Amino acid sequence: METFDPADLPELLKLYYRRLFPYAHYYRWLNYGGVIKNYFQHREFSFTLKDDIYVRYQSFNNQGDLEKEMQKMNPYKIDIGAVYSHRPSQYNTVKLGAFQAQEKELVFDIDMTDYDDVRRCCSSADICSKCWTLMTMAIHIIDRALKEDFGFKHRLWVYSGRRGVHCWVCDESVRKLSSAVRSGIVEYLSLLKGGQEVRKKVHLSEKIHPFVRKSINIIKKYFEEYALVNQDILENKESWDKILALVPETIHDDLQQAFQKHHNSLQRWEYLKKVASKCQNNKNDKCGPWLEWEIMLQYCFPRLDINVSKGINHLLKSPFSVHPKTGRISVPIDLQKVDEFDPFAVPTISAICHELDNISTNGEEKEENKAEADIKRRTRDYKKTSLAPYVKVFEQFLEKLEKYQKGELLKKSDLQKDF
Repeated sequence: METFDPADLPELLKLYYRRLFPYAHYYRWLNYGGVIKNYFQHREFSFTLKDDIYVRYQSFNNQGDLEKEMQKMNPYKIDIGAVYSHRPSQYNTVKLGAFQAQEKELVFDIDMTDYDDVRRCCSSADICSKCWTLMTMAIHIIDRALKEDFGFKHRLWVYSGRRGVHCWVCDESVRKLSSAVRSGIVEYLSLLKGGQEVRKKVHLSEKIHPFVRKSINIIKKYFEEYALVNQDILENKESWDKILALVPETIHDDLQQAFQKHHNSLQRWEYLKKVASKCQNNKNDKCGPWLEWEIMLQYCFPRLDINVSKGINHLLKSPFSVHPKTGRISVPIDLQKVDEFDPFAVPTISAICHELDNISTNGEEKEENKAEADIKRRTRDYKKTSLAPYVKVFEQFLEKLEKYQKGELLKKSDLQKDF
């Protein structure tokens, strides 16, 4: 794959925003069928420019305006904000207190750095295939709950471009939710309690909530290979002491001695499960299966950035933004193929611009009318690059969304008819 050099970014962005960014799909998404007047015009966009220059409260009349401005400013990062009571670009002219965030998708941000206390292969911004499984489990667990427990239909999952994933829940009713309701939803989806200084972050009671039980069933599918083989969480005394800090003190000595006799994480985990089931009948010890579940949840359960989800006016990085450090495009993830998603296979801006150059130099594009050519070509250009399958995932998401919106409009018009 074409290697990415951050020094090339300004030139690459010019080409990307001129010929590869999927503006039409993007506008289709944020305009939501154009049913609500001024919906797109009242949306906040924020651009981070070269040298970390930050421009908030941008807003645009239409797709054409957005295109012109992005091509003029070549943002290093694009963030999407709320739909406001007034056009964000005019927020300075609005009476104090009148400029209010009114609607936004319910969003989730899951960042690998929040797992640094439990992953052993990487830390901070680094990721590898051994720890990416954490994101795979997070998507499965959160998406199942959003779909089955809350009944949310339109969920767009997006790779951040570096070390995490975002989710945009786009149902019309969800976009109108208050901060209090958003807080309630994210609270329901959060299980780990306590900051870095708290060792044991998961406490289960004998009555296990169905959401927790279903989450454990998802983790079970991955736990052995992810935690015991790839992360080797019981490899040596230093790593198993972290686990012993999560179990009742009465079984510490037994486990400590047995772990020294066993040869690997798999054997040590089996022994821990055996000890936990033996002491299940002792009322003073909180053992039983939930002891192993607490450990599994602490090591594998999704860690959400709560503030991102509960604030309506919180900004979140836009799909199809370019990550300025990795050069990777922030692409939609196909929910049918979550387990196959590989962050390292995601196209970089240098790769797709190079693919485009190769096509152009092959003399494929001899266009007569320049203005017409630009429009025609741009709708085709990304299709000739490795960005195409990811735009296709986005397109399929939009088709479902629009089909549902049309169905709802038909229902409404049927109800309004006088018989």
